[in-house]
Amino acid sequence: MDPIESIKPYKDSSFAILLAAQTRGWQLHYMQQKDLFLQDDRCYARCRTIEVTDNTTDWFTLGEEQTIPLDQLSAVFMRKDPPFNMEYIYTTYLLELAEQRGTLIVNKPRSLRDANEKLFTTQFPQCCTPMLVSRHAQDLRKFLQQHGDIILKPLDGMGGASIFRLRKDDPNISVIIETLTNYGQSYTMAQRFIPEIKDGDKRILMVDGEVIPYALARIPAKGETRGNLAVGGRGEGVPLSERDLWITKQVGPRLREMGILFAGLDVIGDYLTEINITSPTCIRELDSQFGLNIADQLMAAVEQHVAQ
Repeated sequence: MDPIESIKPYKDSSFAILLAAQTRGWQLHYMQQKDLFLQDDRCYARCRTIEVTDNTTDWFTLGEEQTIPLDQLSAVFMRKDPPFNMEYIYTTYLLELAEQRGTLIVNKPRSLRDANEKLFTTQFPQCCTPMLVSRHAQDLRKFLQQHGDIILKPLDGMGGASIFRLRKDDPNISVIIETLTNYGQSYTMAQRFIPEIKDGDKRILMVDGEVIPYALARIPAKGETRGNLAVGGRGEGVPLSERDLWITKQVGPRLREMGILFAGLDVIGDYLTEINITSPTCIRELDSQFGLNIADQLMAAVEQHVAQ
């Protein structure tokens, strides 16, 4: 995971996972991406045992550093936030070596590589709003002319970073397209704008292909298009609609098939916009609003897979 001293424990899903595992009596080891290394054909980690406490001032205690083969662990959670770059991909290769020796990796390293959080939605076109992925300005301009109001976003970001809303009369069309495509060097996703964003960008959590029956609707702050909590959105728990449930039934079997034990679907209005599998969040918000224990459900799924 990312540095634990920098998290907000009251809202951090990795912390919820640690708490749930500790409650089950599992021994916990903490490591960052930089702590993994490969020697010959085996992946090792410089790690520390960790104990966690559910408070906001002193939430973890680390043991002495030790170096262990990663395959000595029963399960490893990959909870490194994007950007999804080459270092991230290299990390999945290292994790895959431990997987080949019998360690459960959550989520499966190959699926972390294959299921880009933006592009993975294209496997479910029946669930999505019209979209385009291109690095050519003329393609993006044509899409804008066709739909009149669109969202542009990079393929490797998170937390609402570098997401733009564009309309036909926007005076910054050229510079926004140039910035996101790096002057034609980087692919960018365009989606037709969904006005129901005013009611929230719903985060729907999936555990081993099964849906949690409530979503966190992340409602944009006044004057904002983005609902992400990281940019000031307000989280409001809501029950799932019939359309939400239908979308989860389209996606769930594929997640299970790919070894994606924990995912977060983003749904605006009637449309699936992203499938988050790197480090999906919103566990703690949904737990507190609906009396759930999502992380423990995830631990039960992990325990079952480890036993298998």
